[in-house]
Amino acid sequence: MQAWQYSTTGQDIVAALELKNLDIRAKSSLRKDELLIEVISASINPVEYKIPEASGVMSSFLLSLPATPGLDFCGRVAAKHKDCSAFQEGQNVFGALSSAFIKAGTLARFVVVNSNQCVLLPPGVDPDQAAATGTAALTAYQSLFPNSTTQPGSHVLINGGSGGIGTFAIQMAKARNIHVTVTCSTPNIELCKAVGADEVIDYTKCDLISELTQRGQVFDSVLDNVGVPDNLYHKSHQFLKPSGTFVLVAANPNVSGMARIARLFMQPSLLGGGQRRLMWTMVETKQADLTQIAEWLADGSLRTIVDSTFEFEDVPKAFQKLKLGRTKGKIVIHVAKQP
Repeated sequence: MQAWQYSTTGQDIVAALELKNLDIRAKSSLRKDELLIEVISASINPVEYKIPEASGVMSSFLLSLPATPGLDFCGRVAAKHKDCSAFQEGQNVFGALSSAFIKAGTLARFVVVNSNQCVLLPPGVDPDQAAATGTAALTAYQSLFPNSTTQPGSHVLINGGSGGIGTFAIQMAKARNIHVTVTCSTPNIELCKAVGADEVIDYTKCDLISELTQRGQVFDSVLDNVGVPDNLYHKSHQFLKPSGTFVLVAANPNVSGMARIARLFMQPSLLGGGQRRLMWTMVETKQADLTQIAEWLADGSLRTIVDSTFEFEDVPKAFQKLKLGRTKGKIVIHVAKQP
């Protein structure tokens, strides 16, 4: 089979990627809980270039090279262990691999996944739509529910509403009858409104901290997808209720990024630290969460905003676009012909 791989870390992934011919895992080698998936569509996330591009222990120690990037997928079950009863060969499934430190990712014609990392593709749902949920939709869901103070009737602020996580979070919050305020730049205002945002703050037209402070302590939770401004958490007591939760999503997977998170958690309020409960979303692939996402896809409560699509041969170009940081929604890769 063909698969995209990189063999070095600490450099631009666009230049490092090579399309290689590899052996397909034999059916006889599959463990009881494994499926061999023929990938139809995949989508890419920033973490998939940030980790291999990082220098130091984060990439060189935790990555086994050569490695194939890619976490999210939609595909057909090509083979399974004889004792795996959860799925049948020929069924279409979608999901996400559970770790960014993977050796064999989804940017390949075939990928081996654990059976609890996917669910059946609902009838009528386009493979591109399902493939583009994965990590971003799971992150949005796990940031909103159930570990924060976001409940029906509450008020959430989503900092960064136009990206993959943001567009999913807006729709999920509205599906649970939550009032949503988002921040974005001028070109993305209509997109955020189109997916359900009740209020949109254009951060290019105001001082965001001042704008939020003027509203008072009205938010039950804050979901920070971008990490900018960098003092948003420290000032959150001015617009987040005393019982509220600040949920941190944005984090660079390098030493400085981890050090920043450590400071946010360890710095006491008396020394300038934050005064509200702080959480950091470490996304985990849970089949129950994927099942909820599948239900929302099936009934139309959730739709993927696809920024652009690329063919399998153009994966480096897809990463090149992703790295610009201006995508609206998700980038999808067509790996195989869709049914």
